[in-house]
Amino acid sequence: MIYPSEYELETGRNYPSHEEFTVNHCETTGCGIYVKRSFKKGEMVARMAGITVPYILQHTLQISPFLHLYDPHFTGLLLHSCDPLVTLDMNKLEVWALRDIEKGEALTMDYAQTEDKLFKQFPCSCGAINCRKWVTGRKESINQVGQQYLRELERKCG
Repeated sequence: MIYPSEYELETGRNYPSHEEFTVNHCETTGCGIYVKRSFKKGEMVARMAGITVPYILQHTLQISPFLHLYDPHFTGLLLHSCDPLVTLDMNKLEVWALRDIEKGEALTMDYAQTEDKLFKQFPCSCGAINCRKWVTGRKESINQVGQQYLRELERKCG
């Protein structure tokens, strides 16, 4: 199991294991979760676990406006993509495949799916056709740094 033993989670309940997932470090994207087997569209990829906290941290996921799941072992390491591979059910604490996922791919989610406000906004490097170029939570405006970044990007590209 990827989660530490003190979590006391039952095996066989779809919690992430080292047999199915690995944590890899990438120079451009940071740590990410990579699959060791393929998953089909619509398949449950894993269940989530963690500690609930009333505030935003870098590796938290929003359950409700005032409750966040701190999971630095698995879901907190999912990489962002504007065209994600997985979706998160924050009520059931489950991760589901949005499309077929091939062995070796990094699991990606759209951070705006779960977060009203991010711990920290940042430039997007996902490369998706629908890339927003700057990552924010779903209820926050692009900050001043992001606006400047997008202006410079527009100047370079157009």
